[in-house]
Amino acid sequence: MEETLLIAFDSTQQALRTEMLLEYADVEIDIRPTPKEITAGCALSIDFPAEQLDTVASIIRDEKVEIRGIFRKLNGGYVKIALA
Repeated sequence: MEETLLIAFDSTQQALRTEMLLEYADVEIDIRPTPKEITAGCALSIDFPAEQLDTVASIIRDEKVEIRGIFRKLNGGYVKIALA
């Protein structure tokens, strides 16, 4: 199974903006509810393939998207990963 990462947001506006930016960049995404283990101000999160992390991180930086963080599922929970 392909590993996915999750972007959590503090606002719905930023989630929808990121959805548009990633779709435009042909990144395969899924919109989903933010897991209860992640404290965020927005109920929407975006899943994307881990192999596209560099592309996603670049778009987030270049477009100055405000995010809560990018998370990897680990041992039944979520761990925030650092962006380079």
